[in-house]
Amino acid sequence: MPGGTDQTLRPFLWRAEKLYPDTEIVSRTHQGIERYTYSEYSDRTAQLANAMDEAGVPDDARVATFCWNHNRHFETYFGIPTTGRQLHLINPLLPDEHIQFIVDDADDHLIFVDPSLLEKLEGAADGASEFDGVEQFVVIGDSVPETDLEPVTDYESFIEGNDTDYDWPTLSEDRPAGMCYTSGTTGKPKGVEYTHQMLWSHTMASQSPQGIPMDDTDVVMPVVPMFHVNAWGMPFSATAGGAKHVYPGPSPEPEDLAHLIEEEGVTITAGVPTVWLGLMEYMEDNEVDLSALDTLIVGGSAAPEAMIRFFDDHDVELLHAWGMSEMSPIGSVSHLKGGLEDLDYDTQVEKRGKQGLIAPGLEFKVIDDDGNEIDWDGEDFGELYVRGPWVTQEYFKRPEANREDYEDGWLKTGDIVSVDQDGYLKIVDRAKDVIKSGGEWISSVELENELMAHDDVAEATVIGVPHERWQERPVAFVVPGEGIDADQLEADLRDLIGEEYPKWWMPDEFITIDEVPKTATGKFDKKVLRDEYADQSLVEGQVPEDASPGED
Repeated sequence: MPGGTDQTLRPFLWRAEKLYPDTEIVSRTHQGIERYTYSEYSDRTAQLANAMDEAGVPDDARVATFCWNHNRHFETYFGIPTTGRQLHLINPLLPDEHIQFIVDDADDHLIFVDPSLLEKLEGAADGASEFDGVEQFVVIGDSVPETDLEPVTDYESFIEGNDTDYDWPTLSEDRPAGMCYTSGTTGKPKGVEYTHQMLWSHTMASQSPQGIPMDDTDVVMPVVPMFHVNAWGMPFSATAGGAKHVYPGPSPEPEDLAHLIEEEGVTITAGVPTVWLGLMEYMEDNEVDLSALDTLIVGGSAAPEAMIRFFDDHDVELLHAWGMSEMSPIGSVSHLKGGLEDLDYDTQVEKRGKQGLIAPGLEFKVIDDDGNEIDWDGEDFGELYVRGPWVTQEYFKRPEANREDYEDGWLKTGDIVSVDQDGYLKIVDRAKDVIKSGGEWISSVELENELMAHDDVAEATVIGVPHERWQERPVAFVVPGEGIDADQLEADLRDLIGEEYPKWWMPDEFITIDEVPKTATGKFDKKVLRDEYADQSLVEGQVPEDASPGED
């Protein structure tokens, strides 16, 4: 394709800067609200690009972020990939072992880190050879707290004095622009690369009426973490549409979100159900003006029907979306199809609670255990396969995973779904036993391996159990060795898990059983345990406040 006509990210920023120079970018920080315009944002991305050149960062290097949602993090979204470098978003909630692996696997050259996450990054980097390739650490802000990381500087010093103009290179649409790692139930995290073309096409599909469109009248607030697959692509879509950005900063409380919605006139926001359950609880005792808010996007876990009805009562459309890291990430959005507006309200809510209609530009098929495509009857189910221009075709450095998860150009999602007569997807189970708690992933297999490594454990398995607030929480089932005191063993296992994993990975309960149910082939049969505990939801309050997923 001739130079200058490839599908890259640069035109999105160019358009916003030229057409909407005075539109604001607002960020909640520890120091208060910061705001500037697209024109000033464009200057700072150019300064960032020049700073990386000045620092000798290779023009094809991977540059990582270890940050929450704020304006400086947003500066890296265009300031890094439009130079030809690759933006690598690291999830700071991962265990240290995973962080070490992905920094080494990605061969990160430079890491931007928030001050509030400095201790976490220091812990992962302490004595870890996996960080040997990192040439520079940059602490977001205008000073550097005391740290063992080196060499280190602060962000403002890093970009200060650099030119606000930059000779942006002409890039191929096939050039890598972004990278995230996805954790599954087995093995190491898998790297997913996004080319400029993938992010461009994902943005354009999102901007379609059956996606999640954003225009110059919108005020967009991504509550979903920016390290979660590009904040579901919202920073790119909002920029492409010329919308005002609002970033809620580190670990926002429901009160913070309510104030930002009111004071900044937020029209579109997005996050996992846990976030909106918190806002609903806050609204029980506080008056919140949602009159500006048009659309509330829910992903990561299914939205409860009660949540859909609650926001309907406040004239806010709750829009359920589904996707994966491998899909950049939007795969389906649960809009009501034309012609379904006359359905009774209960049926409409039932439709909207599903994973929805495949996004324009993608194809899917659902394959049963016999290798056949299922009927769209809402009853048959099988594994969901997808393909399209923003669906990755391979994992980074993982040929064995490629063979397992891809087939003839199709991504095998690992999600077990049904499809109704109108084409609405509904996830009925997950092929892999990953637990989603508050939108974060917990590997049941990793926890099982840790538990069974204890000398006094004969068998152990972990499942996700429904939870009123966090959607799912892990519960461990343990078979003690002969003559072992179960209470003492539980205390020992809690200490063991607490030393190796984040607090929110800790199982809420340790249940002693005589034997883990097994399949005919001798594998642990978690379905038996899930069926037994499906109606025994854990109650609010099981998770300590300082162990909540997403806490700073």
